[in-house]
Amino acid sequence: MAGAGIKAIKTRMVSVESTKQITKAMELVASSKLRKAKERAESTEPYFDALYDTVKDIASSTRVNNVFMKQREVKNRCYVVVAGDRGLAGGYNSNVLKETVNHMDGKKETVMTIGKKAYEFFSKRDYNVAGYVEAVEGCTYADTSEISNKLMDLYKKGEVDEVYFAYTKFKSALVQEVKLIKLLPLVFEDEASEEKKSRSKVQYLPSPGSVLNYIIPNYVTGVVYGGIIESFASEQGARRTAMESATDNANEMLSDLELSYNRARQSAVTQEITEIVGGVEALK
Repeated sequence: MAGAGIKAIKTRMVSVESTKQITKAMELVASSKLRKAKERAESTEPYFDALYDTVKDIASSTRVNNVFMKQREVKNRCYVVVAGDRGLAGGYNSNVLKETVNHMDGKKETVMTIGKKAYEFFSKRDYNVAGYVEAVEGCTYADTSEISNKLMDLYKKGEVDEVYFAYTKFKSALVQEVKLIKLLPLVFEDEASEEKKSRSKVQYLPSPGSVLNYIIPNYVTGVVYGGIIESFASEQGARRTAMESATDNANEMLSDLELSYNRARQSAVTQEITEIVGGVEALK
């Protein structure tokens, strides 16, 4: 901008200042949403941890035959993918989508999407989108239950043999980690025999199988819902960081433009003085 006129620099400064106001406003909005989403994630985490522990205890300490725990030959996979409702969040959306695609074996697997960006990505690439929730921000437990029930129905019918869940785990406002976990069939690692022995004393009424049949649908829904909450908090954290960086860049640009503006103005003043002095000398 060194050779640009004063008017062009001034116009550029006004444009950058306007952009800076937008990015700053988006940063503040994301910060407010992040605070609420973080509180929501922290308040729901104990419930889902208790569900997981209960299912794991029953599966590890009893011999229960359940359709959702049987291993079978994998012919078709299904992926439940949580992405954002909008962009301007750094690499948040691209990271989870890229991780999911890399995990696929090259086939057009069945996909269930949660969030506008996930739906747009997979629907435009001819994947079989078996179900979707359009907005992450307004997604309720009832919405999650609906898509989870459809997912479990596909699994019971044998239309899919494995289900993976891709979401973004919130660690801090600056750090978010993409997670891709196996949702179905349920598989738990073997634990120490002493722990199994202590759990074997627990009695489940009317029977471990009945309790498991009741809990598993709630467990699957709970895992997906917990992932949605984590993903929404991650999205806001990523957006806040991106907008903060954009605001800082705008401030740097304004500083450089102001320097260029002052130089151009000083150059114009010097030229005027030179012309005036030259004119006076010519009249002598």
